[in-house]
Amino acid sequence: MKKSVWLALMCLFLFLAVSGCGGETKQAKLVFCDAGWDSLRFHNAIAQFIAQKGYGLATEELKGSTPVTYTALLRGDADVYMEIWTSNLATYEDDVKSGKFKVAGINFNDSKQGIYVPRYVIEGDAKRGIAAVAPDLKTVADLAKYPEVFKDEENPGKGRLYGAIPGWRIDEIMFKKFKYYNLDKNFVYFRPGSDAVLSAAFTAAYDKGVPIAGYNWEPTWLSGKLDLVLLADAPYEAQAFLDGKTEAPSVPITIGVSTKAWQQQPEFMKFLQAYHTSSALTAEGLVLLADEKLTYEQAAQKFLKKHPELLKQWLPEDRRVKVEKALEEVRL
Repeated sequence: MKKSVWLALMCLFLFLAVSGCGGETKQAKLVFCDAGWDSLRFHNAIAQFIAQKGYGLATEELKGSTPVTYTALLRGDADVYMEIWTSNLATYEDDVKSGKFKVAGINFNDSKQGIYVPRYVIEGDAKRGIAAVAPDLKTVADLAKYPEVFKDEENPGKGRLYGAIPGWRIDEIMFKKFKYYNLDKNFVYFRPGSDAVLSAAFTAAYDKGVPIAGYNWEPTWLSGKLDLVLLADAPYEAQAFLDGKTEAPSVPITIGVSTKAWQQQPEFMKFLQAYHTSSALTAEGLVLLADEKLTYEQAAQKFLKKHPELLKQWLPEDRRVKVEKALEEVRL
């Protein structure tokens, strides 16, 4: 009799331990994808701060390339991808349709990408004493006229065009564009190893006031800090874009969630569904990284302090109050 009572009490204790904790603790930790670029890390920092302070959730990051982190999301080894560039993933639409992961919503949908040059290359900069060296440069096709302006240091007889990040679908498209406009005759297509290398190349050239041409996208801290011009291209058409013949569309940058996290964290999913920003807001946050030398976490916190209206849009009052109290304790 005593043994059966003891077993019943143990079962009751285990039941209460599992069920009495509430819906938001079925998954103790959320794993965020970190594929290495600044805007993703910035949005990760915002969402993680809110997860921790507003929802009491532990978080960590899974670092790797875009293919590695995206595969982790599909497998359920990672839970949240705050910034999926949908056009850069060939299987994205099929993966969504087949239910391999959930789309919480659109982070921002006013993105741009293509071939950029500093404005001073086209218009000059009187304040910096820089003369215009390619005044008629308006389109990607026009680059063919200016290989000597964008000289490749390793191959001085040709110009250098910086390509996209290896592993991104857009890199294949940019290389097709490079070939389509016959730039391969007088240019080298240089693939940077990462977005950090690409950003460093643009920054170094800009600081020196020398020409550079290459792939980039918005939003980045570069787009918020440097005056860059997106070279025009033929109007977007779906198949022609994939063949490198047109401009890139403004694609929706979505928030992806593992099916496991979607089921286990319904309240936090409501926040992710409400999470919406813009290229301008993202670039504003990224400039904090560059100008004030803040960490991603510090930049996110300062950004949230500056934009309380976003917390009102994203969060129910009880969660918002918790986050606001946590922000009051932050000293930057």
